[in-house]
Amino acid sequence: MNKEKKVNKKFSKTRKWLLIILTFFLVFIGLNWPTNYYIEMPGSAVSIGQFVKSEVKPPSNFYLVTVSETSQPATVWEYLFSFTQKHASRIPKSELLGNSNSSQYQELQNWYMQTSQQNAIYYAAKKAGLKPKLHYKGVYVMQVQKGSSFKGKLQVGDTVLGADGHQFHSTEEMISYFQKKRIGSKTEINVLREQKKINFKGKIVNVEGTGKPGIGIQLVEHIQVETKPKVTINAGAIGGPSAGLMFTLTSYEVFSGKHLAKGHKIAGTGTISPSGKVGMIGGVDKKVVAADRAGAEVFFAPVDTAGMKKSSSNYLLAKKTAKQIGTKMKIVPVRTFEDALHYLQENY
Repeated sequence: MNKEKKVNKKFSKTRKWLLIILTFFLVFIGLNWPTNYYIEMPGSAVSIGQFVKSEVKPPSNFYLVTVSETSQPATVWEYLFSFTQKHASRIPKSELLGNSNSSQYQELQNWYMQTSQQNAIYYAAKKAGLKPKLHYKGVYVMQVQKGSSFKGKLQVGDTVLGADGHQFHSTEEMISYFQKKRIGSKTEINVLREQKKINFKGKIVNVEGTGKPGIGIQLVEHIQVETKPKVTINAGAIGGPSAGLMFTLTSYEVFSGKHLAKGHKIAGTGTISPSGKVGMIGGVDKKVVAADRAGAEVFFAPVDTAGMKKSSSNYLLAKKTAKQIGTKMKIVPVRTFEDALHYLQENY
């Protein structure tokens, strides 16, 4: 009888440990299970001078600011832990990537960055009194919408050159051309893929998000700028268009020979257009935190809210965040490159 009790007791103890191990294993698996969310947090402030190559030494006190983003959907553990981080945001996968996959999204960010750099160099040279040449190469296809008749034909990275025998000279010209056509009408586009020209036939559709006629693609302009002296920018793995304004300030100082900030640490964000307009970006609250941690004295924030509520202004959110963290960093609103230039000239 005692022997039977000992066996039962040993079996019970073994079962208990197996349940503990199984529970631990299931909890481990559960916490490492991927969610449908990406986590965004304050990144870092990086001196732009290290990315710029030219005959003239670029300034080292202009800083682009990044947002740290998980490269893959967050695990359950990362998702839960993010709630303990004051400036973390949880972005749904569908909102961040849209209809793209992770690699297509990264490629899109790289093309945005390249376009931003080209626009910055072009406008800075023009503002400095030089005569830069902007060569329009077409538009990169970043995504083909579900309703597009070119779905399965166009690929991410293709360059659309023209249509129906017309060669386009700007993105605006291309968009305008398609918008003048009737929905359902036939069109043939000329595409460059891996240095080979290909023609695809399709129909004009109602473009998702605009409600206007088009071929149904998400695009980014493919341009190349030529300047004397030559200036090039290579930001490595950093993607997106949000460093446009700060690239322009750095390039302008190189082209003009002027010392804009006199050694003061200047950070900021915002896209830049070939006409010098500064556009809104995402994650400005996190960029304010990152700039403050790096010791920036000034942070330029876009104020433009075209097509949006004024309360959505990057500048207003940047001001709110600066107040929350108690920084002495000056938040300066900018609508154009001239606004940033004027501030620097007036204060330094």
